[in-house]
Amino acid sequence: MTIKLIALDLDGTTLNSKGRLTERTRNVLEKAISKGINVVIATGRCYSALPEEIIGICGIQYALTSNGAQIKDLRSGETLMSNCMDPFSVEESADVLSRYDYMTEVFTDGKAYIEKKNYDEIASGGITYRYRDYVLRTRNPVEDAMGFMIEHKDAIENINIFFDDQEDKKRMWRVLSEISNVTVTSSLDNNWELGGATTSKAAALEELCHILDVHKKEIMACGDSLNDKDMLMEAGLPVAVGNAKDVIKEIASYITGTNNEDGVAEAIEKFAF
Repeated sequence: MTIKLIALDLDGTTLNSKGRLTERTRNVLEKAISKGINVVIATGRCYSALPEEIIGICGIQYALTSNGAQIKDLRSGETLMSNCMDPFSVEESADVLSRYDYMTEVFTDGKAYIEKKNYDEIASGGITYRYRDYVLRTRNPVEDAMGFMIEHKDAIENINIFFDDQEDKKRMWRVLSEISNVTVTSSLDNNWELGGATTSKAAALEELCHILDVHKKEIMACGDSLNDKDMLMEAGLPVAVGNAKDVIKEIASYITGTNNEDGVAEAIEKFAF
């Protein structure tokens, strides 16, 4: 098998548990790029939340952001594809979520927005089930998240809902699944993520492969969570890191080391070199 494109989830996969890129993994990514392999970021993060240590690697040109809602050219900043939520689905989502008091984030125009009261509670340490430094670095506070969502309903990439209690998360699955024309997925143990009816990392990856003239069998994809499932199924070589959810391991052709063991680097060395 000849690998021409490597699609990489970030959190829990390419980045370690501290959210950092290790020196070994960086070196392997740079080596893959030097061999003419397209290394593509495929993440639930919005564009503005991409870590500098990743996008700063010379040769990484494309990123699939907000679970595939956008394809970004990192060199030019151009959006090559946008697949946002339907405005009517955004309105319905806002109506449903306004009945509850769960922390909600809104992604639009490559940025992430959060209710100011939640932002302040995270900053002060009152909310501990979110990573404080990450939220303060990547989120923009707004007074009314639901109103903001409606105001930008024509360009909503993703909606994130966070839970302090796992039972609440389980109960909300049925509620969110009944919203019209949305996908419901997850990248963390404590969240659900709403996207457009046809939005996924897999759909964005397929579109990028058309642009780059890469065949499915020439793709290696690495992931760990539910929002990576369709992308791994799209790849000729689906790889799960050792810390991946069981549903991801079940569809993987290879299970590599964990994200704290440079599992991505191990898999690339094994199959791409």
